This record gives sequence, structure tokens and C-alpha cells, in this order.
Amino acid sequence: MPGWSIRARAPRGTPRAARVLAVQRDPDVLAAFLEDAAHFPGGHADGLIAATSETDISQALAGSTPVLPIGAQSSLTGGATPMGEVVLSTNRLNHILEIRADAVRVEAGVTLVDLDRALRQAGRYYPPAPTFMGAYVGGTIATNAAGAATFKYGTTRDWVSALTVVLPGGGVLDIERGAVIAHADGYFDIVVSDRTIRVPVPRYRMPQTAKLSAGYFAAPAMDLIDLFIGSEGTLGVVTEATLRVLPVRPAMCLAFVPFALRAGALAFVRQVRGLARDTWRTHDPNGIDVSAIEHMDARCLELIREDGVDRSQGVTIPAGAEMALLVTLELPAGASGARAYEEIGSAREPDAPDGPLRRFCRLLDAAGVLDEVEVAVPGDDARASQLLAVREAVPASVNQRVGRAKQTIDTAIEKTAADMVVPFDRLEELLTAYETAFGARGLDVAIWGHISDGNLHPNVIPRSLADVQNGKAVILELGREAIRLGGAPLAEHGVGRNRVKQRLLEQLYGREGIEEMRAVKQAIDPEWKLAPGVLFPRQP
Repeated sequence: MPGWSIRARAPRGTPRAARVLAVQRDPDVLAAFLEDAAHFPGGHADGLIAATSETDISQALAGSTPVLPIGAQSSLTGGATPMGEVVLSTNRLNHILEIRADAVRVEAGVTLVDLDRALRQAGRYYPPAPTFMGAYVGGTIATNAAGAATFKYGTTRDWVSALTVVLPGGGVLDIERGAVIAHADGYFDIVVSDRTIRVPVPRYRMPQTAKLSAGYFAAPAMDLIDLFIGSEGTLGVVTEATLRVLPVRPAMCLAFVPFALRAGALAFVRQVRGLARDTWRTHDPNGIDVSAIEHMDARCLELIREDGVDRSQGVTIPAGAEMALLVTLELPAGASGARAYEEIGSAREPDAPDGPLRRFCRLLDAAGVLDEVEVAVPGDDARASQLLAVREAVPASVNQRVGRAKQTIDTAIEKTAADMVVPFDRLEELLTAYETAFGARGLDVAIWGHISDGNLHPNVIPRSLADVQNGKAVILELGREAIRLGGAPLAEHGVGRNRVKQRLLEQLYGREGIEEMRAVKQAIDPEWKLAPGVLFPRQP
């Protein structure tokens, strides 16, 4: 029977008495760790520790200096930008410890690209990875990261079955899903060496959205493991995780689909989502099984052309296209490229054999876009990489422009973007709200995201500091609109140090909800030693 109490153990690794923990304070070394992907301003650090064991982390937390755990520093919220803390890097905790038929056990510093490579060799598949494959597993757990395939597979939380976490006091928890469930009165007990920590469960109710990365998880009878997933390094340092995997890796087909009109693209997405759900329910071997649909708006497509990405990747984007989709179609394991080409080539033949790609191509034909589609069939990894590179070029292009503006216009310029999710049937309303609000202020904005989840990312391309300030004001307005539409203003990137996102968090849960989060933080980390200022400041 699960209980509500768990006992911490001593950290494993070389005993402290046998070695001295190295703290790097060379300014030239620290310089590489003072900014994350958000270009959050003002980064500075007291030192750097590259941990190689639980004992290293426990020792780092033993002093009074605040500590900021980091992974790949791919945060888009400033959550991996130090503000005077000692930076604790997990990049040396990078071992894949075990691959089983249905699970993989890894250290926190394993990158998603290395995880995917190892699982591919074993024929396994970990679906919920975000689009940036350089991220560390620990970072994805810290933010409950999600990505393109959330539509079919859910978020990181759904795939984490065990964690090892070093607490701020130095003790270590080994948490297995299902083993520690909140008491009926709404608390957990964590037994450490000198006391029992009573951790209250927040009473706010989380929105039921496809993805959510908005502070501490809270629910009646919740699992303790879920408190640490999405806590952004403020409650403990994840050192090891056991993740569920699919025992058989599906074959993948990618399709880049441009549409002249946004309305046509949205209608197509709506139809494909419905057909995919039918396939999951009926297990029709010829059914359309789509795990992800990404989208890029007209401004995104302009950026791709401006930077020459379409030419370098051999992708044709018709002039005047209002939206393009990148569709991931899953096929049975072992499906060949030759068979895929056969289905595609015979799609318009009335007597051709049935198959998922033939059905998909007929949908494209009915939408009037089949002749414009670029496809990567199973096994054509080079073409798949090109299509994915087009999608990834969009955020990279915006981030480069933000970085240049920060260097050449105003050092206070920072990434100004939203990460909102609504039920799909309210998506068009949110898109219209985006365009109206940003357009009224004359802002240059590119919108892309995971359209199959109802998750959109409007990004301001700043021409001045005023653009950043106006963009923040718009995002706060849109946060209220997303909540009104039954969604959430914080879908997959987390909150971090970004003041706008912290205000969005308060919009979502109210001041009382933030105080309930502070109570959790105060119980587990009374000295506010871990990642202070991430999620919320110490005082209101």
C-alpha cells in the first residue's frame, strides 16, 4: 500500500572527507554560463561546480551560498541564467545506465539526442521529447517539457516512472511513481536525518489542458513524484530518472504542407486530428496515425526565405502562403521507403491498394495542396533532417534577431514571447486575438507552435526596447484571454525568472495560489538555497 511518507538517504559517491569539491571561479570559464537561450539580461555567477555524483551535489548544497542547477541552458524563460548563485552543472552526469524493453534509466545530464540514438539502436522510442534535442533529460523533467508529439503521447510527466532527487538539505530521495501518495488531509512527510518535513499540497486546481508547465503540480491524492516534475529546480536537483519507452519504434513519415490560406490549414488540421483519434481507437492498420502537427505562420515563412533556409534545405515555399504545416505520420514498424513511395504515387488511382499514406495523400489532394507537399519517407533520414531544419530555423532565426538587437540597439532587450495553450476548438479565437493585439501596437511578430495541441508561440522581433515593453503588455492581455478560453498562459517552457511569465502564473492561480507554492518551497527549502527567484520571488 502506498503511504504519504518517504525517508531520505545519504548521498552516494566519494565521501566528502576524501576530497575537496572544486569550485571554478575563473571569469573566462564562468562567462559561458551567464546566459541561457532566453537572452535574459544581467547574468552573473559566484562560481561553477560540475557535479559527477550525488555527493558533489549534496556538498554543493551544504554551504549557505545559493545554487542554480542547470542543464543545457536551453531555457526560454531565464530559468537557467544565474543571478549571483553558484552554478551547478549536470553535464558530467551523462550516462545511460540501463535500457529495458519498456523503460530506460539515465542520469540527468544525458542529452535527448544521445538518448534517442541509444534507443534507436535498441529499437525503442521515447516520444515526449521537445523539439530541441540538445536539451538534457534533467531539464525536461524540471520543466515538464513537451513538444510536437504531445497530441498523441502527452508530456514528460506522463513518461517519468522514477526519480532520484537531492534535496536542499543534502539528503536524497528515491521516488517511484505510485509509492508515495498525498495524505487525505493534503500533505506529504519527508523524513530527513534530523527532522520530518511536512509538505503541504497546494489547493488550487490546474487547468485541464494538453500541456502545462506552470509551477508546482497540485491535485488531491497526488503522487509525490509529480511535485518535483515541473518544479524548475527549486525543490531539489534531479540526478537520475527512469523513463517509460515504447518497446517498438514506429516508422516515421514527415510532410511539409504549405497552404495559401490559414482557414484551409486549420480545417485540414481539424480533419486530421479527428481521423488520428479514430485510428487510435479502432487500431485500423490503414488508418491515418498522426502524432504531431507543427505550424508556421506567414511571418515565419518570410524569415525562412530571408535567411535562405528554404534554398539551403531544398524546400519550396509558394509565394503568398499564409501557413505551413509539418505533419508527422506514424507507420507500422519496418515500413519501407519503397512502399511509402508506392502509396504516394498511386494516391490518385481509384483502384490502388488501401494504406495510411494513400489515405493521407487523398486528404491533401482534396485540400488542393498535394502537388505542393514535400515528403520524407521512412528511412530517408537526410530529407527528414532537412524538413525538421526548416521548422527549427524559425525559433533560431528569431533568437538570432533578438541577440543582435540586444547587442546593437539596447542591452536591455530580451526575448519576448508567449507560450499559451487552449482547447483546439478555441484555437482560431486565440490566433485572432494574437493578431489583433500585436497588430494594434505595430509589433513585428512571428507565430509558430504545436497546432495539434492548441499550443502557440508568438515571438516579438524587436526593433527597439519599446517593442519589448509593448510586447510584454500584450502577452499579459493575451494570458487572460487564454484562461478565458479554457486554456493556460504557460504551456511547455516553464516560468523561470521571466517577470511576465511570473505574472502570468499569478493570473492563472491568483495570489493565494502563489502563496501556496511559497509554502511548499519554504517547507522543503527553508533557506531558499535552490534557484532563488525562479518561479516567484521569496517575498510578495
